[in-house]
Order: sequence, then structure tokens, then C-alpha cells
Amino acid sequence: MKTILNMINKLSFLILLIVALIGCNSKSKESTKNDQKSISQNTISVVIDSINSEINNGDYGLIDRFMVIQNDELLADFKYKQDYETIVQKYDTTNHQYNFNNIDWHPYYKQTELHTLQSVSKSITSILFGIALDVNEDYNVSDKVMPLLTGYDTDFSDKRKQNISIEDLLTMRSGLQWNEETDHNDTTNDCFRLESSDNWIAYVLSKPMDTIPGTKFVYNGGGTVLLGKIIRTITGKRIDKWAEEKLFEPLGITDYYWKETPDGEIDTEGGLYLKAEDLAKIGSLFLNKGKWNGKQIVSENWVATSTSPLLKNVKPQWKSVTGYGYQWWVPEYTDNGKTNIYSANGYGGQYLMITPEYNLIIVFNGWNINGAPEKSTYRVLQDRILPALKHE
Repeated sequence: MKTILNMINKLSFLILLIVALIGCNSKSKESTKNDQKSISQNTISVVIDSINSEINNGDYGLIDRFMVIQNDELLADFKYKQDYETIVQKYDTTNHQYNFNNIDWHPYYKQTELHTLQSVSKSITSILFGIALDVNEDYNVSDKVMPLLTGYDTDFSDKRKQNISIEDLLTMRSGLQWNEETDHNDTTNDCFRLESSDNWIAYVLSKPMDTIPGTKFVYNGGGTVLLGKIIRTITGKRIDKWAEEKLFEPLGITDYYWKETPDGEIDTEGGLYLKAEDLAKIGSLFLNKGKWNGKQIVSENWVATSTSPLLKNVKPQWKSVTGYGYQWWVPEYTDNGKTNIYSANGYGGQYLMITPEYNLIIVFNGWNINGAPEKSTYRVLQDRILPALKHE
């Protein structure tokens, strides 16, 4: 009996010892994880401070906001005050929503905190299109767009126009003849002409075909305008109302402005204004694969496809090999197509940049429209922050 009691006591001691060791090991792992997180954030902080100093020094031109978020923690949030009223005096300041030097409209909307996003609007339009397809299974990206754009006097003598698909619009491969690569104030620029027209949809549909749809990347904001109209066809709601219901309200975005075109549609190619904090929410939504507070807002598949380099090296003249998805840029990806960085880019320096591997979001607002600064905020993530993280 005594022998049995001794064995039980020894067994109990061993169990307690094992439990203690497991607990210590668990605490050690947690401590190591926290230490690594602290080192990572300290590393970023040094780089962020340097970038902030250079922004204040004017190296990056006119910057309005710089935010860094990692692991759902706000690591940096810098606001910069620019005297735009004085800066734009030498330019035409006619009060018009497409005069980019009028301070009533740009870069902030009528002295609020709502900042113009320009072509970041395209990426958000893509999200809203994904939601529309998620809840309307009768439609998909292979559908031809012309049957969804009725009521316009469209010339179909070139049969290629009837073969444009939704995916062709999403990937900027409509085949429509389009020039948007010159200065915005160039009167031959199709974006300038679009924004000067009375009927945006009709203007885009009037353009002749240049190539076979789905074969050639040509940056084309007009295609995004068509996507906005198609959302209305699919959902029965204008895109701003669709956004309020399906994206903004779930994310707690209560304040926004979206330009309306003369024909009563919404400017999906560049007319959305949001606060930087709310733009960051879009980044968080995508980092979480389309979920927000446990609710699937847009399908995980749409997020993955939108931010994949479906098209590779679309801008060979740029410094890095850049891909393109569904209205999202992919500034860095591997040979096998894995996305390292994806971003929403807008005229003047609007950037929402996301790096899934480091759970990192970068937001920039700026207004460099009348001259190129010494350094570009577009390169900050690739050239400054990621190298620091990789070599910490």
C-alpha cells in the first residue's frame, strides 16, 4: 500500500512538473512573439520618423496625410497643413468640380476632412462591383457589357465592340481607343474630354475600337464609368446608394462625397472623397479577405482575384514590374504570381498600399498636380519600409 502511495505521489509530481514546463514554454513563446512584434514596430518607427522628416522638409512635395497601420495598430498618423489658397493663385481657380486648382473642390471637399481620392475611386468601384456579383448570381465577369448598357445610340458597325466583357473593363482591356496618358489639362486627353462632356456614358460608348477586347492593357477611366452604370443595371441602385448600403454603412463610414456627372450618374473613375481613416478601413477589409467584424462584406475570392497580377508588367516604363488585377495595381509580385504588395492609386498622390505578409497598410493623401517632387510617396513602401522589415 505504501509503495502504491509513493507511486501516486511521484506521478502527481511529474504531472505538475509537466504542466509547469508547458506553462513556462507557452509564456516564453508569447514573450518571444511580443518581443518580435516590438522589434518590428521599432524598426518601422525609425523609418517612419525619417520619412516624416523628409515630408516636412518638402522632399515629397505637397503631402496632406501619412498613415501606417500594422496588425490593426496605428503606428503613425501625420497631418500636414498646406496653404493651397496661396499655392494655386497663379493657376486658373474657376469654381468648378473638375478644376483641380480650385480649393473649394480640391484636394479637400469644401474645407472638410474629406480628401479627393481620384483613381482610388476605381478600386472602390471594383469592390462594389464584386458585392453586386456576390448577391446577383445571374451575372458574372464573362458577361458582355453592351446588353447591360441599353438606351444609348451606340455604333456597332465594328463588331468587336459587342464582344467587350465585364472582365475586359475591370482589367482595362476593353479595346476602346483611349488616350489618358497625357497631362490632365491636355484637351486631347480622353479623361479631360469625358469630364467636359454632358453625357459620360454616351461619350465612352462613342469611342471607336482600337484592338480586340481582352488583348491589350490601356489605362481607361471611361471603362470604370461603364462599370458604375452596369452596377445600376444589376442592382437597380445608383452606385453611391449601393455603396452606402453594402460597403460604407457596414464599415462605419458615415461621411463621404461622390461627384455626380451631368447625366445624373456618379463619377466612378475619380470622384470619391473620403477621410483617410475611412480609406484605411478599406485596406483593413481587404487584409481580412473581405470580412469586417466577422461579417463577409465582399467575397474572399473577389478580393484575391482583384489583387492578383492578372496582367503582368503593364507599365514597362515604370521602375518596377507592375501587375494589374480588377482595378487594383500590384506593384510587387513573385514569378509564380503571388502578390507581395497591392495598391489603389490616385492622381496627385492618393495611395492605399497593402502588404499581406506584414499585415501592413499605408495611406497617403497629397496634391502634387503642378509639378513632380524630388521623391515619390508611391515608392516609400517598396524602397524604405519593406527593406527595413526584411533586414531587421
